[in-house]
Amino acid sequence: MTDWTLETIDWDRFDASKVDPEILRNIKAAAMVERNGGDYGIYLGRVFADDPTFVEDVKRWSGEEIQHGMALGRWAQMADPSWDFDAAFDRFRKGYQVPLDSAASVRGSQAGEMMARCIVETGTSSYYSALKDASEEPVLKQICGRIAADEFRHYKLFYDHMQRCLERDRLSLLRRLWIGWGRLAESEDDELAYAYYAANEPRDVPYDRTRAQRAYARRAYPLYRPFHVQRAMAMVLKAVGLGTTGWLNAWLTRAGLWFLRSRAAKYADQGA
Repeated sequence: MTDWTLETIDWDRFDASKVDPEILRNIKAAAMVERNGGDYGIYLGRVFADDPTFVEDVKRWSGEEIQHGMALGRWAQMADPSWDFDAAFDRFRKGYQVPLDSAASVRGSQAGEMMARCIVETGTSSYYSALKDASEEPVLKQICGRIAADEFRHYKLFYDHMQRCLERDRLSLLRRLWIGWGRLAESEDDELAYAYYAANEPRDVPYDRTRAQRAYARRAYPLYRPFHVQRAMAMVLKAVGLGTTGWLNAWLTRAGLWFLRSRAAKYADQGA
């Protein structure tokens, strides 16, 4: 269980002069995705209804995700007092829905679902680590550090349950690679794009997924340093059942950095 709450954050250290307006736009979007953890908790609770031990873990995980969103949202409102977090979240929920009516994993098996969750936690832990290192605002740095630590722990939670599920589901390496690649590809799906749109764009502006996704990415991708990517690749490789060090990690790290930098440059040139 996480060892922090909203009350233990040093809110009185907030320094408006150190707020990066570009990072602020992405924090507003991230706040809503994290706050939506309750819906993901419902979905996972249904997928794993036959596993009461894991369901209890999911409840704690979901509560921590919601806390992440509330902390980020509170910070964003301090940085931009004109921003209405509750109104933006309501707008987001009306435009993006988690498949709550599903009783089976969209990944085809419980082991596949756990693996997909590992990939998600890899992405969030690396992103909040990058945000912590990039931000000069002390309260945001503290919040992102706490969230990153939670997300690393969540990765371990899902990884341990995945190992248990694999004893039954017996996913092949090829299937694990396919699920891993599929979840990585979904990093540019509607969720973050719509969250960015709902958080930052006027209500009379029509939703454009490509525009919103690129606007988010061009602010997020430059934050990553080589060691953030290297650690993320190690976590991905571990989840799919491959060695975490050596030439493969080095190659994937270089490829990942190239992707992030080339996309960031492309989107900046396009004025996303």
